Amino acid sequence: MNESGDRQDVGSGMVTGHKNGAHDHRAGSAGHGRIQSHAHHDHHAHMVADYRRRFWISLAVTIPILVLSPMIQGFLGLEDALRFPGDLYLLFGLSSLVFVFGGYPFLRGILLEVGARQPGMMTLIAVAITTAYLYSSAVVFGLRGKMFFWELATLIDIMLLGHWIEMKSVLGASRALEELARLMPSDAHKLMPDGTILDVPLSELRVGEKFIVRPGEKMPADGKVVDGQTSVNEAMLTGESKPVNKTAGARVIGGSINGEGSVTVEVTKTGKDSFLSQVIDLVREAQASKSKTQDLANRAALWLTLIALAGGALTLIAWFGVMNKDFAFALERTVTVMVITCPHALGLAVPLVVAVSTAISAREGLLIRDRAAFERARNIQAIIFDKTGTLTEGRFGITDVLTFRHDIGEQDLLKYAGAVEARSEHPIAKAIAASESVALPVEGFRAIPGRGAEGTVNGKLVKVVSPGFLRESGIAVDDGRIAELTGQGKTVVFVIIQNELSGAIALADIIRPESKKAISRLREMGIRCMMLTGDNTPVAQWVSEQIGLDEYFAEVLPDEKSAKVREVQQRGFVVAMTGDGVNDAPALAQADVGIAIGAGTDVAVETADIVLVKSNPLDAVSIIGLARATYRKMVQNLVWATGYNAFAIPLAAGVLYKSGIVLSPAMGAVLMSLSTVIVAINARILRVVK
Repeated sequence: MNESGDRQDVGSGMVTGHKNGAHDHRAGSAGHGRIQSHAHHDHHAHMVADYRRRFWISLAVTIPILVLSPMIQGFLGLEDALRFPGDLYLLFGLSSLVFVFGGYPFLRGILLEVGARQPGMMTLIAVAITTAYLYSSAVVFGLRGKMFFWELATLIDIMLLGHWIEMKSVLGASRALEELARLMPSDAHKLMPDGTILDVPLSELRVGEKFIVRPGEKMPADGKVVDGQTSVNEAMLTGESKPVNKTAGARVIGGSINGEGSVTVEVTKTGKDSFLSQVIDLVREAQASKSKTQDLANRAALWLTLIALAGGALTLIAWFGVMNKDFAFALERTVTVMVITCPHALGLAVPLVVAVSTAISAREGLLIRDRAAFERARNIQAIIFDKTGTLTEGRFGITDVLTFRHDIGEQDLLKYAGAVEARSEHPIAKAIAASESVALPVEGFRAIPGRGAEGTVNGKLVKVVSPGFLRESGIAVDDGRIAELTGQGKTVVFVIIQNELSGAIALADIIRPESKKAISRLREMGIRCMMLTGDNTPVAQWVSEQIGLDEYFAEVLPDEKSAKVREVQQRGFVVAMTGDGVNDAPALAQADVGIAIGAGTDVAVETADIVLVKSNPLDAVSIIGLARATYRKMVQNLVWATGYNAFAIPLAAGVLYKSGIVLSPAMGAVLMSLSTVIVAINARILRVVK
């Protein structure tokens, strides 16, 4: 961003922080990474507070400036009542305070912009306030003319307000890596050579050592299971919606959540070699390479700067050097040009529309974190959804119930199965148990490791088992519906009652009811809808067919997701990515617009440009519609804020002087103020026409 050196520092500071922190991702240095992230976040917060403080102090001082200004007194007809000896010197002192204190960010900004050879809004503001200040000061100390201290003060107030509003919307991207580091537990249960267990910090774990992971705990490092069996929830890391069974020899990922079993794991990777650290690298890389779109107001301000500077200089030269008018008259014409070109309206054109649209979005559960990305959302041509937790609810639910016996109906089968599964901690078991509001009593419950569970319900032995159990027991299933359900990627478990195969229950990740409608509306808007998932092809195909996607990518590993986004971008599409998991964070950062489901992980939220607080895919439709409406208002405001100058500047310069039409500085100020009012009203109308 080029609007000011300060904001450039903030933006580049964030990126630099990511790059500089790229050298060490070991668990032991996670705290250092968090300190770095906090430092950049605190710097950004300090900038917001600085603009806020300068605005309120300058606004307070502006009130007596308005009261003391002869031009304002003349408007109100109160010259005699408000004048007193030395009042102009007091006016000069108060205005000097506002000029130096309130105008400091802009005076510093012009030095940075000129030094970088990128004149923009800061240059224009600095020239305007300096011209008004120097001319008005000269009038106080004897130069014939009019004072514009009130214009100086109000200009600074409005620009400070606009920058304060804008700074609050800057992305706090530096917090993303901190959230990633939090996924890891603080310590590990290290298994000592003598068989004892010692809790140690993660930094003390070494490759080849062993640790114990109890039910419900997070894996402290990447490793290989050497003893025990369990199921592990890797959804937040790999996107795999199903809990993954782990037995001896299976690989586990640091940060994943252990299920119902206790396992012994041998460390295979630590620190920067771990899976999570590689994800951190991907997030940092994608954030650092994110394109920085120049703000529309910057481009308009550049042209307005050139027009104002050239117009002011030409006006002074024309009247004083060519027309031989006295210097006071020539300078007055020049000041009128500079005053009428003061970017009050331009300063509010974008920030005020953003403030209004942000308020609208907040009421509708949409959180805009990055203004530039929000503006880009109007151009979205393709939107990629993560499956688990975004298009789906990220939890298992029953989709089909099959019975193989005439004497047992679907409800009876679910009651028997639910009674047994109510005692199990396995996610699939919980989904079955949740389907029955009243659970039957069960006796003699026993888990069948890796295969299911059994118990006695109403005097009958009931087993809820996996297909593997049937194969091991030599039980054949002759029903074509099972193959069809399996082909859709659904998980099928079987219910055996009194040693007789009685039925089957199919489960899948539940598709959100809003997903199909959201996809339909997005396609009506001309947006291509796609899905990324770590699940297998049958699951992806089934979900795609259910909700009407244009395209899907299945079995995508976490380090491939951002590459898939780049692949779609290389087709020429402006791409939005919507997701909720850690594995989505690099893709969210890579996309032109990153949209996070608010119920997802903190890291996805912190990496995204826009957050859907309600976790509703339909909100993706709303945010794009709001972005398009907001952009229209911004363009309208910018056209008015700059376009009226094409009419007003020549009049201010005195092109119709011979016809007896001269635009006074006061009238120039009125026209400038009128443009500001129009811009403000137009922005507020966004509430009605959004």
